Amino acid sequence: QVQLVESGGGLAQSGGSLRLSCAASGRTFSSLIMAWFRQSPGKEREFVSAVMWHGRTTYYADSVKGRFTCSRDNTKNTVYLQMNSLKPEDTAVYYCAARSSDLWRINPHEYGSWGQGTQVTVSS
Repeated sequence: QVQLVESGGGLAQSGGSLRLSCAASGRTFSSLIMAWFRQSPGKEREFVSAVMWHGRTTYYADSVKGRFTCSRDNTKNTVYLQMNSLKPEDTAVYYCAARSSDLWRINPHEYGSWGQGTQVTVSS
């Protein structure tokens, strides 16, 4: 298990930007697939983005492709989500998650470690 702590959420205007960070504890961070999910009230938790352990390959949900960028710094045990051109529909609690595998997944049940979440609110 790895401990995950998100930060960087807050309030942004439509068209604005926010950068989320997720700090991980533990010595295995560089071997983990890291992902971001989000959940709005009354909705299921949905996949946003994932980055492979080496950082060279990323995946995005269609709804955020071209606007969000996921990256990681294995020297700092941190994964980031840069969110640009924010829309009101991006409003949600954003969660960082970790998966110990060579294969990435969009199903949240495939991830074994989770952060506590950080609220992102985008006003129109």
